Amino acid sequence: MTERELHKEQLLVKKLSQGDEKAFRELFDGYRNQLYRFSLGMLSSEAYAKEMVQEVFLKVWTKRESLNPELSFRSYLFTITRNKNIKFLKKAANNLKLREEIFYRSQKSANTTEKYMREADLEVLRQKALDQLPPKRRIIFEMSRNEGKSYETIGQELGISTSTVKSQMSKALETLRNFILENKDINTALVIMSLSYF
Repeated sequence: MTERELHKEQLLVKKLSQGDEKAFRELFDGYRNQLYRFSLGMLSSEAYAKEMVQEVFLKVWTKRESLNPELSFRSYLFTITRNKNIKFLKKAANNLKLREEIFYRSQKSANTTEKYMREADLEVLRQKALDQLPPKRRIIFEMSRNEGKSYETIGQELGISTSTVKSQMSKALETLRNFILENKDINTALVIMSLSYF
């Protein structure tokens, strides 16, 4: 962005903060396609990507009075969009209908080569995610997921309470899910979660 463009945008943001609807429309027109493509890349859904752009600009409008024209409006928009997309993906990971709608739709178009590449990527990412766990927590996690042991059995074998095992598993899952969502696209994240890797 040139200095002239930056100055123009700062003026628009200032007008927007004062409730100028024309300034809002101009900023919306200037960024909606960029935000749509950004969201589409994360969500793999045209409908949800469009909806996300609407939500982002709704938030911009409701928070207009707190906008600071001196700060990067572009960074502000993309930060909001990213955070909303991640929140949506977390919701989708725990919602069967959303998960199928987003993940399986995109999988229909994937060919075999893409599938193998994705599986390889998935395994590498899974290992990196596991490396984020402290040693003791990783042992507990692997005893549960790889060996299929119950929390009670793990507690008995490690000499710790069942509630400690549950707590450690909860923290491990949170760490792993956050790592996946922050380091990979939606499809891979949902593959891992849907396969109960984590």
